[in-house]
Amino acid sequence: MDLLDEPVPGVGTYEDFNTIDWVREKSKDRDRHREIATKSKESTLALMKSISDAFSGWLLMLLVGLMAGALAGGIDISARWMTDLKEGVCLNGLWFNHEHCCWNSNKTTFQERDKCPNWKSWAELIVGTNDGPFAYIMNYLMYVCWALLFSFLAVSLVRAFAPYACGSGIPEIKTILSGFIIRGYLGKWTLMIKTITLVLAVSSGLSLGKEGPLVHVACCCGNILCHLFTKYRRNEAKRREVLSAAAAVGVSVAFGAPIGGVLFSLEEVSYYFPLKTLWRSFFAALVAAFTLRSINPFGNSRLVLFYVEFHSPWHLLELIPFILLGIFGGIWGTTRLGHYPVLEVLVVTAVTALLAFPNSYTRMSTSELISELFNDCGLLDSSQLCNYANVSVTKISSDALPDRPAGPDVYTAMWQLSLALVFKMLITVVTFGMKVPSGLFIPSMAVGAIAGRLLGVGMEQLAYYHHDWVIFRGWCSPGADCITPGLYAMVGAAACLGGVTRMTVSLVVIMFELTGGLEYIVPLMAATMTSKWVADALGREGIYEAHIRLNGYPFLESKEEFSHKTLAMDVMRPRRSDPPLSVITQDGMSVEEVESLIAETSYSGFPVVVSHESQRLVGFVQRRDLVISIENARKRQEGVVSASRIFFTEYTPPQPPNSPPPLKLRGIMDLSPFTVTDHTAMDIVVDIFRKLGLRQCLVTHNGRLLGIITKKDILKHMAQMANRDPDSILFN
Repeated sequence: MDLLDEPVPGVGTYEDFNTIDWVREKSKDRDRHREIATKSKESTLALMKSISDAFSGWLLMLLVGLMAGALAGGIDISARWMTDLKEGVCLNGLWFNHEHCCWNSNKTTFQERDKCPNWKSWAELIVGTNDGPFAYIMNYLMYVCWALLFSFLAVSLVRAFAPYACGSGIPEIKTILSGFIIRGYLGKWTLMIKTITLVLAVSSGLSLGKEGPLVHVACCCGNILCHLFTKYRRNEAKRREVLSAAAAVGVSVAFGAPIGGVLFSLEEVSYYFPLKTLWRSFFAALVAAFTLRSINPFGNSRLVLFYVEFHSPWHLLELIPFILLGIFGGIWGTTRLGHYPVLEVLVVTAVTALLAFPNSYTRMSTSELISELFNDCGLLDSSQLCNYANVSVTKISSDALPDRPAGPDVYTAMWQLSLALVFKMLITVVTFGMKVPSGLFIPSMAVGAIAGRLLGVGMEQLAYYHHDWVIFRGWCSPGADCITPGLYAMVGAAACLGGVTRMTVSLVVIMFELTGGLEYIVPLMAATMTSKWVADALGREGIYEAHIRLNGYPFLESKEEFSHKTLAMDVMRPRRSDPPLSVITQDGMSVEEVESLIAETSYSGFPVVVSHESQRLVGFVQRRDLVISIENARKRQEGVVSASRIFFTEYTPPQPPNSPPPLKLRGIMDLSPFTVTDHTAMDIVVDIFRKLGLRQCLVTHNGRLLGIITKKDILKHMAQMANRDPDSILFN
């Protein structure tokens, strides 16, 4: 029996924690496509099949967009309700959060819009009053208890059912998109537990965001829905195209920024991003944003909580403070992150809740804090940050108020924000490594937004009291609206996020989609670029690259230059002191010999040569394919025993009369493995691996096989050249 005639189930698939062969997957897809195109000319039914095959990609994108949008809407609504549950409960209906509870009330005054008879704090329910020290302690205690309960549930669920649901998931998704296989990372259990625990973790008040984990959730949706379509289920490279689009969907629903999502996928996470994937990502991000808009989770007809609109123009001289914010963001982006075990979740939650409650800016959810900081003070704002001294204003435009002196509440708010800044900076570093779903986007933006608002208010007061200074003269006359503190907060948020993730183009687009402020692209670009330069000068890698390296994932970073003068012979195995390379001959080995070779070694594949003496290369065969084919032949082919010969040749030579039937395995052999000569420069080899997504490359000298270079060998060599431990490139 020739295995070419009948495909064996399992051949051409990969084991867990292995890298896919992009070249083989792409060629499999081309063959499939060619076959469908040829058949479509034969009958109407085949033509219909061809059309449905072409349409399946778009249908899959539609489903991913709908599913991710619906899940994101559910997460947003649940997280807001549970965050408010820490402070009180609605008597009209338990399912209303604070804001929705007070919407229907007729007794709400404008000044005290948060207070309405339907909403009761825990102190009012338990003690009967909301005033006095005892009521404060009661509210404090309930806040801490709820926070501990939520975080305990989150960490317990992650630990018991889906260990892969912790963290943001973006470093792992980058690694998976580069061709690595982590089974179960994008499975249904991970999706279910991540969705539930993300709500719990955000509601517990820990300094983490839901934006990064939403990318993981969207990729889980993409992976699960791929199983509905054969062409995506059976081809790992095609599936990664869907996952690239799903990453764009994740950012689209996280920030309400569909175009920013597509650019994020292109700039930050994708390894292979053809034009077709760009269009499909665009479509999927659009569907997801539309779905989320239909759900309207925040009740403000916006996709995010902190949508703002500024109207006053900025001045060229303001670029100096914007660049200062960029420098701050770059320095903050290089802080080292810790890794903490499961038990510390409760300790960190307790510390967070105890320190956060007394300060109103740390008590509110991080998204609400950013919303408050981005806010441009209007006449109707009753926020502490907008409590300016009233100056008689002759002309008030509907858009902008003139700069005014700060009132006592603004100074109080400045102190509270300064403390909140220190608190957020310290607690975020501790929180990010913990075993709960945790994103870094929102905490980083909060740190930047606080710093920006402090600087903005400082600049505003400086301009008010010293408008005759040289720097303000000419563009900042008395009674004019010169400085917008909310804009500084927005620029600071972008700078800090850029410093941490090293995003540039996608970040600027996300920020102006968030804020609707097209005229502020230049300040955002200046701050983002500065923060990237500063962060790169202090430490080469962003947070995701650092995580990939800490976890030892086999990821070849395309942004990293290989500048060393080494040759392929310096990196290939076997080295001079090693035993010779394990090979299979094309016609001389029995089933028993091949099985013992497989049992004695742990290699992922074996080169096939003409003979041990000549070492002329014929092809390459994967270990998994060999094992499956031999097992299958023993079950289904009569007479195959340990003494049967294995042939990788095109024609089988005549066998002696009493010998057992041979086993022909030419069908599973790669007849065109990538080869380089022993004198090929390593920078070229690294480029070949990056651009073609190779698993391994064979090294020859005058046509004779000398050795093999795998992706892991390259990563170990690069680590060695950078004076790092080469054994850290071993995914555990």
